[in-house]
Amino acid sequence: MSDSGAATTAPVLEVQGLRKYFPFGRKLFGGHRQRVHAVDGVDFSIAANETLGLVGESGCGKSTVGRTISRLHEPTEGRIFLEGTDITELKAGDLREHRRRMQMIFQDPFSSLDPRMTAGEIVGELLIVHEPLTRAERGDRVAALFERVGLRAAQMRNYPHEFSGGQRQRLGIARALSLNPRLIICDEPVSALDVSIQAQVINLLEDLQNEYGIAYLFIAHDLAVVEHISDRVAVMYLGRIVETAERAELFANPQHPYTESLLAAVPVPDPTRKRSGHVLEGDVPSPVDRPTGCHFHTRCPYAEARCSSEEPTPREVAPGHIVTCHLR
Repeated sequence: MSDSGAATTAPVLEVQGLRKYFPFGRKLFGGHRQRVHAVDGVDFSIAANETLGLVGESGCGKSTVGRTISRLHEPTEGRIFLEGTDITELKAGDLREHRRRMQMIFQDPFSSLDPRMTAGEIVGELLIVHEPLTRAERGDRVAALFERVGLRAAQMRNYPHEFSGGQRQRLGIARALSLNPRLIICDEPVSALDVSIQAQVINLLEDLQNEYGIAYLFIAHDLAVVEHISDRVAVMYLGRIVETAERAELFANPQHPYTESLLAAVPVPDPTRKRSGHVLEGDVPSPVDRPTGCHFHTRCPYAEARCSSEEPTPREVAPGHIVTCHLR
């Protein structure tokens, strides 16, 4: 986690009104197909040396945000600015020079690695595309990356199945780091790892951020991990961000009922300690047929009549603390 001064610098990433809809099925009467509203109007920015944690239940659209920002999915609407450059509609050739500044670390450290390639080939693959290096120079760069993420250069000849889960994730980090990116999108990077290994990988990510000034979009559902690594936290529900605040502010003073419910569901190590807040009940509504008004009103313990008919607008309740709720 970076120091608090990072947020005062110009943003590395700025997202404005991002939407991603997935059409499916046959066309309905009038010629329109049904759509999954995976991401439905998302705004945020991330500064250099800053980590924005993006949290929410499974299916809320967190991973789709990351994949749309990286252009693995094409956005339906909205703008994506990478260090001031609008990359939203760049064609493949023009986008290529910007991809080196934005990399991803994926959730599954095994399926994201090609089992037919050696570890050295995997980490050095991007260098072949983006860097005019000789084979020897590339080998030296890859060896240095291995050492930097806690692996041995001798392991460059090994294949992914010869590594443990934590080591495979270190390979993914080395690959993402190979082009000296300004932004790394971390999509549930530790959820598949044992708790002790999670701590090692989180500490490595923090060390790399402090060393290189990298901005992280850290997508996760584990609030304990998010609280540890993030500078700011954005809470997402059914394709929309409902609350954003500095880490300490959000965990100490959650304002949106959904955030309160997420925090109330976190396991408490002390069995005598009483939980605060309402634990969520029911399932997330379908992103195809979303509730009207505030999407959360069907599960909200405080919902009023207008919550089902009027869509709330974001409101700053404290400096840097933004909530989208009629009742706050």
